[in-house]
Amino acid sequence: MAQSGLVAEAVREVTGRAVELIEITTYGDTSKEHLAQIGGTGVFVTALREALLRGEVDFAVHSLKDLPTAQPEGLVLAAVPEREDPRDVLVARDGLTFAQLPPGARVGTGSPRRMAQLNAYARSHGIDIETVPIRGNVDTRIGFVRSGELDAVVLAAAGLSRLGRTGEVTDFLSVDTVLPAPGQGALAIECAATSTDLAAALAELDDPYTRAAVTAERALLAALEAGCSAPVGALADLLADGQTVNELRLRGVVGSTDGSALVQLSTTGPVPTSHDDAAALGRELAAEMLAKGAAGLMGERAL
Repeated sequence: MAQSGLVAEAVREVTGRAVELIEITTYGDTSKEHLAQIGGTGVFVTALREALLRGEVDFAVHSLKDLPTAQPEGLVLAAVPEREDPRDVLVARDGLTFAQLPPGARVGTGSPRRMAQLNAYARSHGIDIETVPIRGNVDTRIGFVRSGELDAVVLAAAGLSRLGRTGEVTDFLSVDTVLPAPGQGALAIECAATSTDLAAALAELDDPYTRAAVTAERALLAALEAGCSAPVGALADLLADGQTVNELRLRGVVGSTDGSALVQLSTTGPVPTSHDDAAALGRELAAEMLAKGAAGLMGERAL
């Protein structure tokens, strides 16, 4: 609701029209099962997409990382606004950073991707932690720390930023430690493909650099045939030579949730001038990762 409110205000500014927020509850919001159990693909977006197709709402705002990689018939991704901080963050007791966590620290996260990378980093740096699967909203998750049930939880920086709660962060995790989910920190604004005037207005909010980056990341995810809950991280960022942006770097990782095995690779290419160019970079890196054994680390793949 917080991020939808931000987009609604931006749409008001662009179009001069009133925007009403319609709250829709999804299966992912109500289920108490862990994402690895319910198979995160589509659980946070299906109900919103159905409302769009029925004409009950004009456009929908999603966390881009929750979107399945296949675009459904009848809908269009009208805008990908400028991305927020894509990193993961730690909220720990006593203001602790990840490196300061005591032996045996219990770290909560609902993400197999985070578990895989945190456990791998801990193994390689002699840090003794236990990753604990959790679900719930921000208050629920941070509440596990406040109550002493957990020593720390890992959340997305973007979500806390949009809620105005970055002051609760005790450590911003480097992307060299934990690569974010494909599309993390970015929003997706969808509308019906037949709403051409609305799509054109929403396109004013599109950031071409963010769209190119997330297109590469999501193409990697699709080529790996991995769902939203798979232990896959990816991040594309622009590289500059002085003041000139001249390359797009894409990093990807797949790991077993216990951290015992990781496939982590990167590639670079020219700044994409089209959707196809960005997607090709993602497919290229996915092929290299599969050749290194990534498929065996993802469990059941999304077909």
